Amino acid sequence: MNVDNKISEYYDKLLKRNAGEPEFHQAVSEVLDSLKIVLGKDPHYADYGLVERLCEPERQLIFRVPWIDDNGQVQVNRGFRVQFNSALGPYKGGLRFHPSVNLGIIKFLGFEQIFKNSLTGLPIGGGKGGSDFDPKGKSELEIMRFCQSFMTELHRHIGEYRDVPAGDIGVGGREIGFLFGQYRRLANQHESGVLTGKGLTWGGSLVRTEATGYGTVYLTAEMMRTHGEALSGAKVIVSGSGNVAIYAAAKAQEHGATVVAMSDSSGYILTPEGVDVDLLKDIKENRRERINSYAQEAGVKFVEGGNIWEVEADVALPCATQNELDGESAQLLKNNGVRYVAEGANMPCTPDAVHVFREAGIAFAPGKAANAGGVATSALEMQQNASRDSWSFAYTDERLKQIMTRIFVNVSTTAAEYDREGDYVAGANIAGFKKVADAMLAQGVI
Repeated sequence: MNVDNKISEYYDKLLKRNAGEPEFHQAVSEVLDSLKIVLGKDPHYADYGLVERLCEPERQLIFRVPWIDDNGQVQVNRGFRVQFNSALGPYKGGLRFHPSVNLGIIKFLGFEQIFKNSLTGLPIGGGKGGSDFDPKGKSELEIMRFCQSFMTELHRHIGEYRDVPAGDIGVGGREIGFLFGQYRRLANQHESGVLTGKGLTWGGSLVRTEATGYGTVYLTAEMMRTHGEALSGAKVIVSGSGNVAIYAAAKAQEHGATVVAMSDSSGYILTPEGVDVDLLKDIKENRRERINSYAQEAGVKFVEGGNIWEVEADVALPCATQNELDGESAQLLKNNGVRYVAEGANMPCTPDAVHVFREAGIAFAPGKAANAGGVATSALEMQQNASRDSWSFAYTDERLKQIMTRIFVNVSTTAAEYDREGDYVAGANIAGFKKVADAMLAQGVI
């Protein structure tokens, strides 16, 4: 049986075995497409059921999370932790609190995390978790009670040498604090390496808050440099206005770019003179208001319910959520002169969008490479916790920049090695896969 048929047969089995999980199917399909190239050139990677084992989580946890709201009513949510692959190190990946969370979403994120973590070059495996709990509209005490209940179950499955969760959508410093406090209470020890994204006074790392957004821009700048261009003077679209988007916008403007549009789920703002990052941070992080508040205070245009990808620019950084940028939007970007796209969020571009970018010659950096800065800095936080040390902002930021540059060089070199020069999706998938695969083969069938 040839490689294409073997991969297709396995993918059909995966679809049946994991029914109703389209995001997971999408993530696996993209990787398997790249692996056809690897298996054709290096057939030993087809031995010992390696691909099948790679696509099957080592452990999937689903648990009940009961908590009491401010009215004294018992609420029940569902918690998840998918410990996907630990061949390179302890499971590492964030917790997402959002109503859209289900097992398929967590498996997609955990599967992507395997390759992302591998690309960092740091000794961390892949995992992900979360809950369908929605922090929006909840009081501080309700969020605390939920986090305590969530950790009451999760604590028995994590540890600094086993599984190290972090934040994600809906889980910021406040939530990490509540989670860590409950873990410390239950474990009866201050095991600071068990969670990352902690407060600076109790084990956190400088740059962790900024890391995913900064890292996306560092990789984008390196990608542009190899094509003879620079961010300085470029017009940039940044979708979203959460943590990743805010710090991507800040770093892009530090590089001399102009962020001409940003968004949230209600619409987008046009900022032809650039974004006032301090004002945006105050509105989104402190006041927790919608982005139209920025438009009112800064005197810029707000387009309610509009498609941000219709704005003219040179660079697009989708930093909101999965599958936010489809084929039709990709055509808009192409027609409006965008030449570079880097994913700040996890899988924000649909397969149709990626196809448009490839056909149009638009340089495209997938999330498993472009947004690896967050988990890379989480691993740096783990190093500081293990050594009971604390690094300066400048030193940690320089480490992050080095890691992101190294990721792009690895992705670009690997793509060229497998006759896919400029195809950074293939390069990221293959480079991430080979490191994990070599470790799995060395460790036997487990």
